[in-house]
Amino acid sequence: MKTENEKTRYSDSELQEFKQLLLDKLKGAKEELNNLASSLSNPNSNGTDDTAGTYKTLEDGSATLEKEQINQLAARQKKFIEQLEAALVRIENKTYGICRETGKLIPKERLRVVPHTTLSMEAKLKQ
Repeated sequence: MKTENEKTRYSDSELQEFKQLLLDKLKGAKEELNNLASSLSNPNSNGTDDTAGTYKTLEDGSATLEKEQINQLAARQKKFIEQLEAALVRIENKTYGICRETGKLIPKERLRVVPHTTLSMEAKLKQ
């Protein structure tokens, strides 16, 4: 049995373990994206019709800022989902867990924390 340093790829059972981890993360990420999308489509309606015009203007500015922040979070979430889906493709291709810079196997510990990564810490630190 080769040690992790000598292995060139993860075994099918190891890949299945990572696949489940990725699927769980993907499910959570999609739920989060849906929550962000619904908060954009259902703006908080606290009924500001009866308040003074000044406050309404401030509130509108605040609502616009909040909407921009939610849009940024949603864009970030979409990118995360794309990265998770790309990692699932790498699992199917059996190239998952191989650093795209060094060609070495990324340690399991790193993949468990950042399952969509394509870089080992060695390569990441060189950037």
